[in-house]
Amino acid sequence: MTTAESRTFDVRHVQLARAAFAAIAALMITFSPDHSAGVGAAVFSGFAIATAFVHLLAAWLVYPAGRRWGSLALGVVTIVAGMASGLFPLRTVTGYFVIVIAWAILSGILELVVGWRGLKARTERREIVPGVADARPVVPAGPRSESRDAVVVGAVTILLGIALLFVQPAYSLTYRLDEAGVTGTLTGITIGVGLFGGYAAIVAVYLGIAGFSPRAVAVPAEAPAPAEQADRKDSL
Repeated sequence: MTTAESRTFDVRHVQLARAAFAAIAALMITFSPDHSAGVGAAVFSGFAIATAFVHLLAAWLVYPAGRRWGSLALGVVTIVAGMASGLFPLRTVTGYFVIVIAWAILSGILELVVGWRGLKARTERREIVPGVADARPVVPAGPRSESRDAVVVGAVTILLGIALLFVQPAYSLTYRLDEAGVTGTLTGITIGVGLFGGYAAIVAVYLGIAGFSPRAVAVPAEAPAPAEQADRKDSL
């Protein structure tokens, strides 16, 4: 049976992989002069499909049987959004906003729930015997809790969806910079693609820091309580 200590991959690798794909998406949008629906949909499609594979692989390589549902659900929702965004007929302004908003809200809620359940589980003490709770302090998985990181990323993803809801796809504003002699048009899709690029940059930095942060070793659940250890020493 595979244990957390014997796994080659752990949460750190999942976070770093997600950070890398988010950074690539952010760089592609930042350095692209074209923020059209086609470019935005293409970048989002690649980001979503790559991230989905990370979630789906993590369900078997990282998480134990009881914790796979969250990674599987995130992988399914993200890969569906990525594949839909990759379809040429849907690479329109309306298609971009509908797909990205739906993905952001659904995946954000899922990740927020997964993280919240993890935080709640850490505060619950197991029972040594029926009616007698373990008196040992609950030790988190590390200085940066995986569950807390999931809550933050989930909340940021939901905020992306909410922000896109307030953008008018048909918005258009022509501007001119007299000093530079530059004339341009700010459109709703330009703002929408820029918002996703900013989101990707935030996620890349946050998950990158989380992935490189040191982690403490949690106390095994099977370890005897301090009182039990003292009783054993007295008996010897």
